[in-house]
Amino acid sequence: MDDQDDGAKVGLWVVLGIITLLLFGLIGGLAIRATNAKHAVKPVAVAATPAAVPAAAAVAEADVLVDVPLSGEIVARVFFEIDKAELDAAAGAELAAAVKALADAPSRKLVIAGFHDPSGDPAHNADLAKRRAMAVRAALTGQGADAARVQLRKPEQTALGGPPEEARRVEVRLVD
Repeated sequence: MDDQDDGAKVGLWVVLGIITLLLFGLIGGLAIRATNAKHAVKPVAVAATPAAVPAAAAVAEADVLVDVPLSGEIVARVFFEIDKAELDAAAGAELAAAVKALADAPSRKLVIAGFHDPSGDPAHNADLAKRRAMAVRAALTGQGADAARVQLRKPEQTALGGPPEEARRVEVRLVD
């Protein structure tokens, strides 16, 4: 009878050991996955302006799009080439004014809104407007803007019939 009790004890210890190893493996795997996700950097097509400094840390933050009314004072307007999301050299001076406006108003934020027209593929146009806004954000943070005070707004569609360059713009607004 004692031999059967010893066998049951060994079996119980083996089962507990296997469960413990599985739990440690699961917890370790989740920890590794969380660490890798935290350190992952999302690639963004951004051409560096002469005044821009690489801002990989700011780009790595989640690209959360806020859905707020289009309001506030326009402190910069940047125009893009057709089907391009790279900033040209002239954008640096325009964005420097936005960085100064943000520094002069410590209680306010910048909201960046990309625009697109209704012609063509709506998904492509919205994605292009978002990438343009992300390029402007990267340039702003590269010039010293606090990334926590710079938000991306969902892409905005313009009306047909206006000047074509208006559909290829990004506005930077100073909001409360």
